[in-house]
Amino acid sequence: MTGDSDRTPSDRVDVCIIGAGPAGALVADRLAARRHEVVILEAGPRFDRADRIERMERSIRPSHDLPSVWDMGGERDAYTSTGEWFYPLNNSRVKGVGGTTLSWQGMVMRLHEVDFEMRSEWGVAADWPIDYEDIRPYYGSAESALGVAGASDNPFAPPRESPHPMPPFPPSHSDARFAEACERLGVATHSVPNARNSAPFDGDSKCVGFGTCKPVCPTDAKYDATRTIEKATDAGVRVIDRVPVQRLEHDRSGQVIDAAVYVTPDGETHRQTARQFVLAAGGIETPRLLLLSESETYPDGLANSSGLVGRYFMEHLFAGTGGIVDWRTRQNHVGFLTSETHQFYDDPAAGTERGIPPADAQTAAFTPIKLEFFNYAGPSPVGLALDSDIWGDELLESLRDAYGNSIAMGGLVGQRPRKDNFVGLDSSKTDDHGNPVPRVHWRVDDVTKRSIRRANEIQETILTELGAELTWQVGPEETGPAFHHMGTTRMGTDPAESVVNPRMRTHDLDNLWIAGSSVFVTSGAMNPTLTIAALALKLADHVDESL
Repeated sequence: MTGDSDRTPSDRVDVCIIGAGPAGALVADRLAARRHEVVILEAGPRFDRADRIERMERSIRPSHDLPSVWDMGGERDAYTSTGEWFYPLNNSRVKGVGGTTLSWQGMVMRLHEVDFEMRSEWGVAADWPIDYEDIRPYYGSAESALGVAGASDNPFAPPRESPHPMPPFPPSHSDARFAEACERLGVATHSVPNARNSAPFDGDSKCVGFGTCKPVCPTDAKYDATRTIEKATDAGVRVIDRVPVQRLEHDRSGQVIDAAVYVTPDGETHRQTARQFVLAAGGIETPRLLLLSESETYPDGLANSSGLVGRYFMEHLFAGTGGIVDWRTRQNHVGFLTSETHQFYDDPAAGTERGIPPADAQTAAFTPIKLEFFNYAGPSPVGLALDSDIWGDELLESLRDAYGNSIAMGGLVGQRPRKDNFVGLDSSKTDDHGNPVPRVHWRVDDVTKRSIRRANEIQETILTELGAELTWQVGPEETGPAFHHMGTTRMGTDPAESVVNPRMRTHDLDNLWIAGSSVFVTSGAMNPTLTIAALALKLADHVDESL
């Protein structure tokens, strides 16, 4: 690990940002470009880029679990899960400069227009206080900042203003076979926008196919927020790592944040003062810090006059189906997706004239569904052999039958905002600084389960059209989270029904802003990072106007 050993605060700066993930990095970079003085306080370390090969090696050895790849776990990262479904929080986040983009898939789709208007269009959930056109120009800027490889071949995508910065990755062999089957069924397939280099980009090499994109890319071909942090640092932003913020302090009026109080690794406590504060610590730690910052004026925590800080926690749920075919898929482990379909996103109940049956319920009875065509190599022949009880020619024949002919589909299903899904504080357990740990209270409701079953039905039809024998399925009882934390400080115009306004400034405090997916009003079913980035750039413009 590397980093500046001077962790004393700067003199009062224009903007103090808490969190060095993609949202914090992009806000900092844009504000620094406009000559504002910016400090970022990051709870985790600045990882040494030279260690990434070692981290990749660690990720493929069975003696290490996923959180250990990026040093998650222990007292610092303690949490509790109290809902009907256990939430494996430390599998879903990275604390450090770069944040969870250090361990993500890199899929970067725009939300659909309907995602901003679920109440108006479907009569469910709530509308965002902004629409697609409000965020549309920022999506383009975000795609440039992240370096997105993609094509304008998605007939279901919202309108866009320019091509992606890089061409798409070519489809895999199984993608082509999926496309043939889908065409027979009347299902359109298209490419996946990826934040990884299909060509040399911005000083980094093109992807060379290590296939370990998640949890770690060893070559810098996949975007992570350290790329933006480096630019921001060159422009004058100061990043102080390993300084978890303990609380935010407000002035006597209760209208303005005075300082962020943080602790250094050697136990010293400091106060960073600033004119504006941007909280960009993710969907878990952002509400936690607000709740930890209670005061006499705000006994229920900062920015919480609505009582909604931590409420409406949302996730995406996984649905998958796989099987074997009587032809060779010629797959190798690619590590990322190259084809998908959004055909059932805006209307999950719809069928096709050529084979996908309509659902037995109306559209509003579902949540959006995004379907993915896996670059799935199937089980390892070594693993198959080690698990087998046969030998010799019989074993060889069984391996030939079982390897190189696997095929699978996945997909994400959205979750409606529910007040009883929340992130709170658990005072029965404390972190390494004596603070209550985050408590994740989460369940998967019937609408989400119905949507997962609908995704499975469509997957089964497509795989059957391919001639596959279905051998496994992840349905509503086996599903799990996609590790997308959304919705704990929701956006709105009514201070009684939301935490931040459409400019992402808190209703309660004049100089406190929130960047990240915690402001999402609905989840959609798209991987959220591109929308996080677009909203961060929008927020930066609003903060700039306030300075």
